[in-house]
Amino acid sequence: MGLIIQSALPDSSISHFVHSFWMLENNTGKDIPSTILPNGMVDLAAININSEGWKISIRGLDTIPSAIHIPIGTKMFSIGFKLLAVEYLFGDSIKDVLNGGKNISDKIWQFQESDLNTFEIFCSKVTQIIKGSLINDMDNRKKKLFDLIYFSEGSITVKELSENVFWSSRQINRYFNQQFGISLKAYCNILRFGSSFKSISEGNLFPDQNFSDQNHFIKEIKKYSGVTPKELSKNADNRFMDIVAIKKTNPKNG
Repeated sequence: MGLIIQSALPDSSISHFVHSFWMLENNTGKDIPSTILPNGMVDLAAININSEGWKISIRGLDTIPSAIHIPIGTKMFSIGFKLLAVEYLFGDSIKDVLNGGKNISDKIWQFQESDLNTFEIFCSKVTQIIKGSLINDMDNRKKKLFDLIYFSEGSITVKELSENVFWSSRQINRYFNQQFGISLKAYCNILRFGSSFKSISEGNLFPDQNFSDQNHFIKEIKKYSGVTPKELSKNADNRFMDIVAIKKTNPKNG
């Protein structure tokens, strides 16, 4: 059956927390070399290798491309979370897993074996869990901050954000560094890079995410992926799973 990858967008009711869902199944009969790209998301994954049992892990923000191997027999379901989820669903900082990950205890994410039978069932279960979470006293200032960041796809200045949410840039950066391990500007640059995946996957090698010019676009793509936009678009041997997944994105799952 080879390598199976699926991707889907969330139901609009949870889109302030979730960017996307995806799944991967390695039935190729060999380990697969791959590269994790910075995409501005925090990933929670349920992973089972060779039917040895499911483990739940969380991966923090990536700021550099990371080479990995996907073992034979890996089956994985993953949720790409937006940053607002870190405080309101996880309730803890993720700065300790910058460019890395760790296994977590399954407290909120009470997955049963039946929840992990198919991608559609997994997406539905996660949606139910998030809808059922009691989230009180959400800070409207933070919600507006992230709404602006994601609406602009990272192409907004710290000054503009500060002025729009009436929160000083110094305070915002302190919040970002304490919660996520990077500055707001660094995060916006990564998000802008991640937002270019769709265009690049379609063969569009010219900037449309407010890069200043073509040279700036190429420089930023190489900085975060290690390759040129053309190489990223070709994605030889499906090395970049983000590019494969975005090509296989399905309509919203609820």
